[in-house]
Amino acid sequence: MSVVLLLTNAPGPSAESFPSLGLLTHTVRVAPLEASALLDAPPVDVIVVDGRRELVIARGLCRLLRTTGLTTPLLALVTEGGLAAVSADWGVDDVVLDSAGPAEVEARLRLAIGRVAAAGGTAEAGVIRSGDLSVDETTYSAKLRGRPLELTFKEFELLKYLAQHPGRVFTRAQLLQEVWGYDYYGGTRTVDVHVRRLRAKLGPEHEAMIGTVRHVGYKFVAPPIAPPAGERLRPGRPRRPGRRPHPRAGLAATGGADRRATRPA
Repeated sequence: MSVVLLLTNAPGPSAESFPSLGLLTHTVRVAPLEASALLDAPPVDVIVVDGRRELVIARGLCRLLRTTGLTTPLLALVTEGGLAAVSADWGVDDVVLDSAGPAEVEARLRLAIGRVAAAGGTAEAGVIRSGDLSVDETTYSAKLRGRPLELTFKEFELLKYLAQHPGRVFTRAQLLQEVWGYDYYGGTRTVDVHVRRLRAKLGPEHEAMIGTVRHVGYKFVAPPIAPPAGERLRPGRPRRPGRRPHPRAGLAATGGADRRATRPA
């Protein structure tokens, strides 16, 4: 069973706004059709953006969510007439029609979640991997390029929580609640101090993994996958494979002298 966030301006619970989704066993949370709804929302497995009535707003919201680095599966809910307006620039993982039955909706949710998990998942249980960083939840240890990071318990918990939700922006209050707990009475300045220490231990080359969103909070930025060293191309015009110099090229410099030497007197 997955947790589905339905972003919609349609009144009523999910069972009424999208009956096929309401008939499934998933936990469905409903929020307004706006990006700010994600700031206070707990982690979810898939996001469904309702574009049946407000197609332009839905398109803008999908594009905005992708620019924030969102890695959660994103689906657009549209009518059959609105299907013609959906294109690749929406940035969605799949599209579902409002006339789809429960079985089709379930299949699309399952496939979208599976594709994202396969693209960014890890082969080892309890180990979160992102680029050169690995976070082992079972041993409470983190490594960067195979080098152990000397982290305090709260530094480890903060790094682990951010790495579990790459691209998602968390406010300082949310991080304080999730990492330090409800019974912590310190201020949000504690989060800033631990982020600064984490960045220092990650080093200048990797400190950008902990990204800052101005006036909002922090997010984990997954590093891009670099090609292997042998596949990196040198700048400039590439040489054609198998190309050999012309056999007459070596005679150009000596051709005249040879002809003079063999000319009869």
